[in-house]
Amino acid sequence: MTSYGQRVSRVHLAIESVGRGTLKPSRLILWLDDPEAFRALPRELVRLQARGLEVRLTENLGPHTKYYPYVASLQAHHLPLVTADDDIVYPRRWLHALYASYLAHPLDISCHWANRVKTGDNTIADYAQWLPCRSTEPRSDHFALGVSGVIYPPMMLDALARLGTRFTVVSPTADDIWLHWAALQTGLHIRQVSKTPRHFPLIPGTQQVTLRAGNVEQNGNDRWISGLYTAEDLQLLTAVPTRG
Repeated sequence: MTSYGQRVSRVHLAIESVGRGTLKPSRLILWLDDPEAFRALPRELVRLQARGLEVRLTENLGPHTKYYPYVASLQAHHLPLVTADDDIVYPRRWLHALYASYLAHPLDISCHWANRVKTGDNTIADYAQWLPCRSTEPRSDHFALGVSGVIYPPMMLDALARLGTRFTVVSPTADDIWLHWAALQTGLHIRQVSKTPRHFPLIPGTQQVTLRAGNVEQNGNDRWISGLYTAEDLQLLTAVPTRG
């Protein structure tokens, strides 16, 4: 998880919701890229540190800060990584559902909310035309939305480490797009844990500064997609190999 700006004062609510879950994470890391915020943590975060929360300072990688510093910190990965957002209250069985899906399907990327990439006429349709996923089958044209939580297998983490920080050029403000593209290159499919996509309650007062305005409402996602996905990638999407 990462947080920034005024949202740091409320991120403890998201962290506490994870901590109240029926399944506890082995580690919970909050990545900050602001030295001043790191030096003057809210008392709620200091209290959570005493309960095991790790707060770490890193460089500003935008939304990629939530996963890449951890990915780059290990030479090889043997455990999955779960990502979460700083503005969501997660339900008690949130992590349990993700981890259960990983145990049953360790070669898939499991998530609570996915969209279906729409293709046609040898191109990828505008992001706004993509529809919600309505199945639990693993597909290459399923697109995980990180806001509701995603669990990535070790193979994906190793692949992300090898790919490095190219995302700072090709998809700096859209981590979901980079992560989907990376999964496509790695041959991993996305699986929604239930047939109905789930979006969980927002923390009040956290939406003054979001990436949505630039990525969705101003068509930023379409710009990153057109510059990243190749004709070969489109073939992988339209072939849609599946596993049960």
